[in-house]
Amino acid sequence: QVQLVESGGGLVQAGGSLRLSCAASGRTFSSYVMGWFRQAPGKEREFVSTISLNGGRTYDANSVKGRFTTSRDNAKNTVYLQMNSLKPEYTAVYYCAASRLTISSSNYSHATDYDYWGQGTQVTVSS
Repeated sequence: QVQLVESGGGLVQAGGSLRLSCAASGRTFSSYVMGWFRQAPGKEREFVSTISLNGGRTYDANSVKGRFTTSRDNAKNTVYLQMNSLKPEYTAVYYCAASRLTISSSNYSHATDYDYWGQGTQVTVSS
């Protein structure tokens, strides 16, 4: 069992930056592919980014490529989402998630690939 706790959300002006953190409990963090999703009011949860077990490979949604960077520190059981050049349409609750899958046909972009979820952190981007 993994417990995930996100932090770092808040209110920021358009064009600004935020860094989200997701701290995981347990001693097996490095065995989970980690992902970030977001859900805006009235919309479905959507994929943002995922990172491989050792952090050597990431895969980002087209909507955030070049603006968001995912990284992880397995020694600290933490995954990060650095968000730059933020837009008002990025306003959402951001969730981190952990996957036990060793392979994913969707490149870990589907919510159903993930076994554990955090409670989410609100990101609000003002215009």
